[in-house]
Amino acid sequence: MRALVLHKVGDLRLEELPMPNPGAGEVLVRVGFCGVCGSDIPRIHEKGTYRFPTVCGHEFAGTVEACGEGVFDLQVGEPVAVFPLLWCGKCPACEQGKYVQCQDYDYLGSRRDGAFAEYVVAPRRNLLRVPEGVSLEEAAMTEPASVALHALRRAGGCSFGETVAIFGAGPIGLLVAQWARILGASRILLFDIVPEKVEMARSFGFEQAFDSRTIDPVAEVSAQTGGEGAEVCVEAAGCPPTLLAALGSAKRGGRVVLLGNPSADVTLPQALISQLMRREVGIVGTWNSDYSVSGARDDWRDSLQAMAERKLALLPLITHRAPLSGAIAALNMMRDRSAFFAKVLIAPREG
Repeated sequence: MRALVLHKVGDLRLEELPMPNPGAGEVLVRVGFCGVCGSDIPRIHEKGTYRFPTVCGHEFAGTVEACGEGVFDLQVGEPVAVFPLLWCGKCPACEQGKYVQCQDYDYLGSRRDGAFAEYVVAPRRNLLRVPEGVSLEEAAMTEPASVALHALRRAGGCSFGETVAIFGAGPIGLLVAQWARILGASRILLFDIVPEKVEMARSFGFEQAFDSRTIDPVAEVSAQTGGEGAEVCVEAAGCPPTLLAALGSAKRGGRVVLLGNPSADVTLPQALISQLMRREVGIVGTWNSDYSVSGARDDWRDSLQAMAERKLALLPLITHRAPLSGAIAALNMMRDRSAFFAKVLIAPREG
């Protein structure tokens, strides 16, 4: 099979690899589409993975190609989405079903080979059937959609009458905004410094999307809320200015969610820390999403259900689709920001 193989930082090659074989309890998935996560760019070009060589890619969906021993409930050709975190099943967190807190996890696309390839092997327990009417392009975005939902749930959700302020209007920020709308928030404010992202947010119906280059986000949140601040503030860019703005925009008793991967150190001014203390603002971190192996409701099942009910608009987020032969150029474009992009999908099968 063909795959994009990362041999060292910045050394990405399109190569032929042996076809992986599914072991007991595993499934061979023919990759339909794999999204490029914001974390993939520094992983490939700056930080590297946990071992080399590695095939990156963890936001994907595809069809069942073959089943390993003991897997009898899936048919060849069935569409599936794949939860990329491979939990150990032995630590205290796993015993409670909190796989996102696993102490000894593996991960498709960073710790073992992922889906920038024509095929990938994953445990059956990590696979969910894609509902009828949901395309593989949409299903490939189950992971970021679930991460966005999980972020709001970490904040305790949002409800009618509440304001949600989102700092960063990239794909994950726009997914948070969509979930906030679905969950009933009365006012959703989005901020970004890229005009095209602001316009994209408005195209999704979020009229209160603002260019942070021309307005002060904290002052705008205050103006929009009668000086109270927002009940929920989500930092979705990972930049020091957006973190400071999110912290400074929370109302008394408000909740701040740290969602964006941090790009640099942040120094908090003494006055801001004092305000956070006096307002008794709750600050929570979020990293991944909840997944249930027992079939209970979780972020992944709720995301797929929302897709099936046409509540999430995912296809308009896609600005680029690239085959494996064009994927390196697409990844370099994202690194260099030589063109505007939102969601970039890699489609391993040519044509």
